[in-house]
Amino acid sequence: MQYEIKGTPLPVVICNVADGESMITDKGGMSWMTPNMVMSTNAGGSVGKAMSRMFSGESMFQNVYTAQGGPGQIAFASSFPGEILAMEIGNGKSIVAQKSAFMASEATVQMSIHFQRKMGAGFFGGEGFIMQRFDGQGMVFLEIDGAVITYDLQAGQSMLLDTGHLAAMDSTVQISIESVKGIGNKLFGGEGFFNTRVTGPGRIWLQTMPASAVASAISPFIATAR
Repeated sequence: MQYEIKGTPLPVVICNVADGESMITDKGGMSWMTPNMVMSTNAGGSVGKAMSRMFSGESMFQNVYTAQGGPGQIAFASSFPGEILAMEIGNGKSIVAQKSAFMASEATVQMSIHFQRKMGAGFFGGEGFIMQRFDGQGMVFLEIDGAVITYDLQAGQSMLLDTGHLAAMDSTVQISIESVKGIGNKLFGGEGFFNTRVTGPGRIWLQTMPASAVASAISPFIATAR
């Protein structure tokens, strides 16, 4: 499979696949394709896997598109201004991403639930208890809100994040929460009571414009218009 990412601020990934190769996407994820891309819809294995996709922000069923009778092409467009992150899974490397980040992947990539082990991180870290985990071998394409900034954290090295800015991370990275110091800072600083702490080793991918932040920014104008 070969791919090309085009467009801004609403990009699209165009995948060129060989005869017999397949791409997996969520319901409604396909934007355009050549006529020889044949679609089949399934639960991706067991009922448990279907349920895990639902809890991780995706639909219970997935669409599989396979090129038949020759090479094919299929495109997946983003639904929010930002970037498409192309990530290669394999050789023991697993990626954990925010809920609903998944756009498409090769059929050899498996998506599952990633649970936050620490209750505090689940409640107050901004990412929730459930995230998406990708294992297997192949390419996966993730939808990121805004621009992507990448950091490589060494063992024990940390970064403090505001809610919602963590887009993805290596599975070796740990998440915890840290209280904002000072009652005045908590009440009047506008940053909330908690920050998310991510600790290496591993790479983190941060997004500059979380959808939740955009919704908060425009909600006063929507209320005024009403």
